[in-house]
Amino acid sequence: MKLLVTLGVVATVPIVLLFASPSDAQSGKSIPGYALGSKHLASAPISLDEMGLIQKSLLFSEEDVRYLRMSRGILENRVEEILDVWYGFVGANDHLLASFVDRSTGEPDGAYLAAVRLRFGQWILDTADAEYDQKWLDYQIEIGRRHHTVGKNKTDGANSTPIIQFRYLQALTVPITTTLKPFLEDEGVSADEVEKMHAAWVKSVTLQVILWSHPYINDGEF
Repeated sequence: MKLLVTLGVVATVPIVLLFASPSDAQSGKSIPGYALGSKHLASAPISLDEMGLIQKSLLFSEEDVRYLRMSRGILENRVEEILDVWYGFVGANDHLLASFVDRSTGEPDGAYLAAVRLRFGQWILDTADAEYDQKWLDYQIEIGRRHHTVGKNKTDGANSTPIIQFRYLQALTVPITTTLKPFLEDEGVSADEVEKMHAAWVKSVTLQVILWSHPYINDGEF
């Protein structure tokens, strides 16, 4: 067992949740199931202009892009620490861990958790590096499909629950962005810069969650 401090609470998490140490990490296209830029992805059902209107509604600006880029240099060497916190939070909450349970055994699927963790680590870097172009937009829609019944479990051949409920997509924006903020504090970075990096992350994660929500919304209502 391993103890993690998560959102101010000490959570006991099975060691199986903490697969993929830094030495196991892969990068970019070598990560199984990672598909940013893949020619096999379907085109997003919304246009870049429509995504731009979402960004405008979020007050997302070029300044936010600049601060996301700044955050990458701080976060890239702490990805595993961040994942430990996030996986610790999921592992401490049965209703969240249920999305990674093998339906045959009722136990957490370690291989599934490990595969998702590798992509989750790359997602941190992708968020900091995002170009917000067509390739990026297409992949966000694909990520959403992998949370929904149309695509969940297929990427990793898992035998887990068929969907991550929509309500948890929205709710997890808070713990993800809240627990990230302490990792943005770094020597030589001012308190104001930390606030601006964190604000940029909140906007970017909110944008992504909105896009991931597409498969859950009735046709014509997104």
